[in-house]
This record gives sequence, C-alpha cells and structure tokens, in this order.
Amino acid sequence: MNNNKSPFSLTLFLFLLLLLLSPLPLSRALGSAATLAVTAAPSAVCGVVESEPTRSIACYLDGRVVPVAPNVSFSAISGGRSYFCGLRSGNYSLLCWDALASFQSKRLYNNDTVLFENLALGDSQVCATVVGAGTASCWRTDATFELPSGSDRFSSISSGSGFSCGILKGSDRVRCWGVESVARKMEAEFANASMVSLVAGESHVCGLDSGGYLICRGSNDFGQIDVPEGETLEFSGLALGAEHSCAIRRSNGSVFCWGGRGLFSVNVTKGVSFEAIVSAANFTCGLTTNNFSVICWGPGWANGSAFEVPLPPILPGPCVQSSCSECGIYPQSESLCSGYGNICKPKPCWPQIPGPAPPQMAPPPAAVVPPASESNTLTKGLLAFVIVGSVGVVAGICTVIYCLWTGVCLGKKKIHNSVQPRITRGGSINGGAGSNNSNSPPSRSFTIRRQGSRIMRRQRSGTSSTKHHDRAEEFTFAELVAATDNFALENKIGAGSYGVVYRGKLVDGREVAIKRGETSTKVKKFQEKESAFESELAFLSRLHHKHLVRLVGFCEEKDERLLVYEYMKNGALYDHLHDKNNVDKSSSVLNSWRMRIKLALDASRGIEYLHNYAVPSIIHRDIKSSNILIDATWTARVSDFGLSMMSPESDHDYHRPVKAAGTVGYIDPEYYGLNVLTAKSDVYGLGVVLLELLTGKRAIFKSDEDGGTPVSVVDFAVPVIMAGELAKILDQRVAAPELNETEAVELVAYTAMHCVNLEGKDRPTMADIVANLERALALCDSSHGSISSGTISLVSD
Repeated sequence: MNNNKSPFSLTLFLFLLLLLLSPLPLSRALGSAATLAVTAAPSAVCGVVESEPTRSIACYLDGRVVPVAPNVSFSAISGGRSYFCGLRSGNYSLLCWDALASFQSKRLYNNDTVLFENLALGDSQVCATVVGAGTASCWRTDATFELPSGSDRFSSISSGSGFSCGILKGSDRVRCWGVESVARKMEAEFANASMVSLVAGESHVCGLDSGGYLICRGSNDFGQIDVPEGETLEFSGLALGAEHSCAIRRSNGSVFCWGGRGLFSVNVTKGVSFEAIVSAANFTCGLTTNNFSVICWGPGWANGSAFEVPLPPILPGPCVQSSCSECGIYPQSESLCSGYGNICKPKPCWPQIPGPAPPQMAPPPAAVVPPASESNTLTKGLLAFVIVGSVGVVAGICTVIYCLWTGVCLGKKKIHNSVQPRITRGGSINGGAGSNNSNSPPSRSFTIRRQGSRIMRRQRSGTSSTKHHDRAEEFTFAELVAATDNFALENKIGAGSYGVVYRGKLVDGREVAIKRGETSTKVKKFQEKESAFESELAFLSRLHHKHLVRLVGFCEEKDERLLVYEYMKNGALYDHLHDKNNVDKSSSVLNSWRMRIKLALDASRGIEYLHNYAVPSIIHRDIKSSNILIDATWTARVSDFGLSMMSPESDHDYHRPVKAAGTVGYIDPEYYGLNVLTAKSDVYGLGVVLLELLTGKRAIFKSDEDGGTPVSVVDFAVPVIMAGELAKILDQRVAAPELNETEAVELVAYTAMHCVNLEGKDRPTMADIVANLERALALCDSSHGSISSGTISLVSD
C-alpha cells in the first residue's frame, strides 16, 4: 500500500461516513405508517410514546393528557376530522376512538389472516392497504363513496375530504376513489406524473415526484398549491390542511408553509428542526428533532402561537420487525424501540443534503461563466482550504478520541477488540423458500431481507455501531483466582459449553460469573476449549442487548482461558423448571403463566436480535433452558455462545458444518441428520423450551417416576396439542389458567408446535415467534381475549 495515500484515504472515509450517518428528516404522510396524528374538531393531537416495551398512545385535548388503551401496543396512528384510528402492533387489528367521547377505543377490524398497513383517515372514511398485496379497503363509507378497485395495488395511500388517493405499485401513477366527481378530477390533474410520495389535505394533494420535485394539485382558493420554488430533493415531510400546506426542508429540518391566508407563519418555530409534521384543517403540529416533543401552531391552535404540547416523547417512526435493508436504520432506533424492533429511515432513499437551508429566492439565470479573476481564484482557494481543513479537524478529533478511548497512547493494558472467529463469515438464512402448509395460516410478520453493502449493514445494526464499546476488559489470572477464592467448590454455580462456571466478586465489588475452560492438557480438549473461548469472546464483545448475557471481560494466560460475565442472580430457567427444590406450587415465581410467557418472550427477543439485527447475523446452535439465565429483575437472557456461528448469507458463503453440535433433546433433527445449519435450528431449540414451560417436563424424560422409556417432550406434547387437548399436559404446579390466560397459553402451545416441525422451512421465523408471544403476554394482562386457536399466525420462510 502507498503510505502517502493512507491518511488521505482515512480522512475521506471518515468524511463520507459522517455524511452517511447524518439523520434524514422522516417523511410522514397521512396515509403512511405514522406515529403522530391530529384532529380538527376538536383540536387534538395523539402520538405513539417512545422507549416503552408497550408502544401505547397518548393524546392531548383541552389542557389534559389522556392515555388510549394503555396496555395495547400500536404501530401506526392516523387522524380524521374528529376521530383517530390506530393500527395495533402486528397489523391484525384496528382500533378507533372519538376525540369528543373521552378517547374510548372501539375495535373496527380484527383478523389474523388479513393484515393491514398504510392507514389513512379522511373526513369520514377509514382506508388501509393489505400487507404485501397492496389492495385497498375502506370502512365507515356511505353510498356516495366509490370504493377502490380490487385490482389496484398501492404502495401508499392518503385521504382527504370525500376522497382517497394512492400511488400504484409498478407504474407509480396516482389513482383516486371516493366521491366520484372529486376523485376523478384529482386523478386527472396528476395525469401521468410518476410519484414517490403523496399527502392529501382537505381538497388538495401534494407529493414528491420521481425526480424529487414537489408538486401539488387540487383546490387553490388560498394558494395552497402554489408550490415554493426549490431545488430537487429540497423538501420532505409534507403536511396539508384545509387551506395551507407545509413541508420540511431536508437540509436542516426547518418547516416552510404556504397558503392559508398567511396565518401559518413559521417564525414561531424559527430555529427548530423537525422529524415529522402533520396538519389538521387549520393548524400544524411537528415532532422536534431535539427531544421528540410536539409543537403545534396555526390559527386553529392556542391563538395561533407555537405551543409545546405536554405529551411524553413520541416515536419518530414506527418500530417494525425489519432489518431496514432498503434505507437503513434510524439513529437511536434500539433505545427508542426499547430493544424490540427498528425504526426504518423513510423511502425513497435519497442522499442527505449537507449544509444550511438554501435562501428562498428566485433561481439564477442560465449560467454564464465569467472570466477568471484573482478574487474568484482566491475565493475558491479559501473554500477548498476550509473544506480540507474541516475534514482534517474531524479526522484529528476522531484520532484523539480513539487514542484516549483504547488507551493505546497511554500504555494501558490490552483491550480485546471484537474480531471474526475463525469460521466462515456470513449473515442469516431462513431455511429455504417460503411455503405455507395447510395447517399454517398466512403470516403477519415481515420477511427479513439482508441486502446492500456490508458497510451499510454495520450502520444498521446495534452490534457493530461505533456507539457501542466493542471491547472487553482483560483480567489477570491472579485477579480471578482471588475473586473465586481459588475456584472454591462452594462457588461453583454451573457449567458451560467448554468449562465450569463460578460465582466471583471482583476487587471493586462487582459480582460476576467466571467461566473457566477445562484444564486438561490433551491436544483435542485444548483445541475445543480454545475454539469455544474465541467464539464467545468474539461474539459477546460486540453484542449488546438486554436479553443477552453481557460479557465483562476475559483472561488469557498460558493454558488458562476464562470469560467473565455479569452475574445472573436467579440462575437458569432449567433449574426453576426441573430442580426438585422447585416442585412446591407456592415456592417459585415461575408458577404463573404470565411469568412463564414473559420469560419465553425475553429469550425470544434475544434470539431474534442474533438472527435479524446482529451484523453479521448469528446462529446460537445450543438454545436450551439451561442456557436461558434470569437476572435479579426476573428478566431472561440468552447465554453460552461457545458453539455459535455466523450464519451463511449467500450461496458462495454457504457452509456445511463438519458435524452437528448442540444438546440431545434440543438439537434440530434436520441439522443433526443432514448437517445443514440454518437459523431455523435455533427455532427448533426454542420450541422445545416452550414445551418445557408448558408441561414442566425435561426435553428428554422417563415415561414414569420409576424409570421407564426415555420420551421426548416433543413426542409427548405435540400430538396432544394437535388434538386440542392441551389442558391434559399443562404443568400442574401452575394454577389452571384463567379465561384470558387460556387463550394466551393456547397461543404459546400452537407456536411451540410449529417451531418443532421436522423441516426448517415449515417453522416460523423469530419475528413471528416474538409477535405471537407479545400477543400472548398482552392477553394475560387483558380482561378478555380476542384470539382463536384456529387462526394462529405463523409462517415458514
């Protein structure tokens, strides 16, 4: 390599990386998945609250904040003239509430087999599109409202007063329906325009065309379609009312409004950057970039002055079970979604425009190149100097921070950086082509796609992002000997994939679990220990999730290989289910169906993170109840990555392990028989754990108390579940489930049954499993159920 070019290449890379990581204002249409919505009569605003496991909705009206269905998770919300509707997480149910009727929600739609997205409310109509298919359906319409054609497929829709419009898949043309005269006129005005976004106001529609230019059509009584002059890609985040229109400038997030009798002055929001904006008939509200608070202004809101609404922080976008492969993940996505999903940057994936907003002035005349002058040359030279100097400063700051962070410059002790283990690199695969058998209803999950460059994939994952400390502390062997009282027998708390685990206490008072590799000097044993040690260290030093056991540090001295983890006070799930000391019904916290489902959901979220969000994705290969540990707050975490492997992501990366690895009773029969490893192998192991939770039986148990034939919990439970006689095999240590719990337990049982299908292609994805367990837990917290066992939503890839 040419050393003279290295610093410049590094600087250029850092500069490009900063541009790539610059956040984009999120475009929000009434008809797309939104997290903020308003009504005009009365003036009210609602939003999906951020950083909560249950993504509930909070509304503001007449000086008070009102929660809506606080135990229900929502993915999207939209507002009409006087009412709101919300799409529940999972897209299978639609709830609506009137702003004038104390925000009491009523279910408008509930169906596990037909899932909806792109919620769009108008004057009276509620419209949405079917997930995947794109066909549109509408509710609350009268005889004058022409319904959408069943043959049209839409990528997005939006609703106005008496009409709705959408962008057709494939052609990107605009198609409208509703009151025929209004809909036909609106559609004709867009003619053959190719659109990528569309937002409806009361009687006009605006959107961005395929070239990134803003265009508006419809009524112009108040100048609401007099689009301001601007460059391509200048605007996003449109919001339209009855007489006005607003847009977000992509360069700095500021808002620009036009029409509306001049009453929508943005001076009240001067200097504020917005992530999203929405409008009612005569006011606009925006979600601020700074702290996700809501500001409203306009003649219909608080005397027209800007008013910060006392709502809790609102999500800047829907949390979805997707890898966001098209446009990447929104910054802070993991914390905003409380670790359960991603917020995707909006489509289309246009590049960010750096720098301040351009001044609002007429475009210059056709360019005429003036003769070169000394002043011109000097100006260009200074500009180049400023640009290069700024990049150099950024690179220098990054270098200093890295130097201080790692301690390399100060001679600090070694820090282990995450490296790929010595196995084939890869991403996730999903076990073959998708197919629904006759026993498996259609899925309501998103199919995970992993596309794009590896650099962009690193940006999308919380595992390799620069915001995480991808390193582990190094301990001396003497420190760990002292922490465990020389590995005293009374401190032994278990065993892992390659060694014994001891409880320890570090000099600074931290309680830890220390795994010590087998001390055998046999070459084969040492190689296995070394491989497992490197695997765990490589994976855990870069994985950060609340449902994975956290690695504290490591020790490498001579033949000693030790890993130090955070201490899990409540031990392993296996011990709570199968230890003889826990048979008394009143002695265990786990003797409640809600707690068992909650722990199953915790573990599932950890595995889903490995499969769908780690970069590259990871197959655990040893999912079992003894590898699911429980911390002091009764949160379950997945542990023991000694057998884990990066999953193959393409044909040329595909690998067949030399031999199957795992634990008898939990190992995927397809993997064991064919030596073909997929992410569905972990799904099988989790299915066995779910059956353990339901029945209280070990993965392999004796057919009677005095011995007998070994029986698999799969062979024991699945035929009974299929026969609809689940109650016969439920763990008797747990009280009989109540009415709402019965449906929850039934849902878990049907999920488990699908997880242990013999072929991986017939098993659900982890996203499916998490969604079903979320629903099961919600049922335990509700007073009535809404799920039929005949419509369990699972699918194979």
